[in-house]
Amino acid sequence: MGKKVFVLIIVLMSIALIGIISVQVFWIKNTIQITEAQFTSNVRFALAKVSEDIKQREFEDFYLKLSEIYREGEKFKASDIRKFIYEKIDTTNNEKFTYSQSVIEQNYKVPTEFFENDSINFKEIFSKEEIVIVKDQNFDKDYNGINPPEERYIKVGRFEGAEKSYLERQFDVWTSRLPIHKRVSNKEISYRLNNELKSRGIDTDFKYGIYSNGLATQVKSGYFRKEAGKSYKVPMFADEDGNSNFQLYVTFPEKKNFILSSIYKILTLSAFFILIIILAFVSALYQLVKQKQISEIKTDFINNMTHEFKTPIATINLALDAIKNPKIIGEQEKVLRYVKMIRDENKRMHAQVENVLRISKLEKNQLDVSKEKVDIHDILEEAVTHVDLLIKDKGGSIKLDLKAYDTEILANEFHITNVIVNMLDNAIKYSNEVPKINISTDNTNKSIIIKIKDNGIGMTKSVQKNIFKKFYREERGNIHNVKGHGLGLSYVKKIIEIHQGEISVESEKGIGSTFSIKLPLI
Repeated sequence: MGKKVFVLIIVLMSIALIGIISVQVFWIKNTIQITEAQFTSNVRFALAKVSEDIKQREFEDFYLKLSEIYREGEKFKASDIRKFIYEKIDTTNNEKFTYSQSVIEQNYKVPTEFFENDSINFKEIFSKEEIVIVKDQNFDKDYNGINPPEERYIKVGRFEGAEKSYLERQFDVWTSRLPIHKRVSNKEISYRLNNELKSRGIDTDFKYGIYSNGLATQVKSGYFRKEAGKSYKVPMFADEDGNSNFQLYVTFPEKKNFILSSIYKILTLSAFFILIIILAFVSALYQLVKQKQISEIKTDFINNMTHEFKTPIATINLALDAIKNPKIIGEQEKVLRYVKMIRDENKRMHAQVENVLRISKLEKNQLDVSKEKVDIHDILEEAVTHVDLLIKDKGGSIKLDLKAYDTEILANEFHITNVIVNMLDNAIKYSNEVPKINISTDNTNKSIIIKIKDNGIGMTKSVQKNIFKKFYREERGNIHNVKGHGLGLSYVKKIIEIHQGEISVESEKGIGSTFSIKLPLI
């Protein structure tokens, strides 16, 4: 994948992610706004209902008190009675139908409890309906004093609606003079508000207060102050034109929390899906970067591997050409030297192929690693003999500082020896000066610690993070100042992990490195 294509894919994925998250955020914000608008609407309806109920309750209490007092009033005067009569005669069926309706009004001057020497007009209104049907009557003849048969239906009732309508107009005028705390109590407002709000799904704390022309009254809940933009209000005891001297204000201290809690499931799901999208994006981006790195590393590996094979193949070809030379083929000593050279180069190629196959088997868990009791000090001394010629060739030295008193572990001698040899070989190869290597051991409660310290070229922090990855080499491209193909430390880490151990590195560029191996004791 080209760099431009890779960058383009990342940019497009980023734009798509930002777009999806923006849509989710917009949707969440819109949901909150709709929920808040619904909350405001419910609160206003609830306040209007409470205001209307309190006003109605006040009037009903007053009307009930008056109607009970004057229900058994004085006898009606003739002037108080208004009568309507309708009569129909049916000569064919000898019937007479009479309908009469009487409306009786009784007026009172009622002294009020509001102010001294004041009174209010109260009017009782009754209705009487009577239907009389006279049958078998001869309208042309005299009955000689005998009353004809008749059917009589009477209905008497009180016109409460008319009474209330007449009384209500006066009541509003008189009660407007009363102080608010005599018309409604804190207990009633709190009770009605609580019930009405809960019936509309608003179950959260609230505070209220009644103001008269902008000034606070005694009717309020504790320490209440109206807040611009946060308080809801409704007129109290409004007249027919909607005018009122009193306003009920209500605030909700936990409004935001209540609104969020009412949609917390939707918010949680949205946040969850946004998180999944982000994780998917990061994962996809990580995989893309990782695959690109692997591709580059494999390209470097192939280049290095090609170079590693190219040199021995060229050497073998030259040796074969020399052997075929008639002047040399007769000299046994030279032929044997060229044959040995061919054998050594062949072993070198074979060892490289084995390294690749060994790593492949380790990853697939196909490598047979049998374990037995071994002494780690013996393995360290054996590994030193394998690199003795290499270290002497460079004029270097290896110092053993074996302080561990408990040295027996359960391990595969062949693979553990390869691990130590591999690390010593790296310490020798990656050194610009005369290599000086120190091998030390020490014990913890249940483990043995092996440290291999060198004075090589060292590593940066970024290299230390990747040094145990397969195919990784600090040099990139077709650079071969140091032989290898990035498999040695990967093999080392796999073997150590198979032995339930740990490996780590501490290094500083230009000073050297210290590899620490921790293996469990028997």
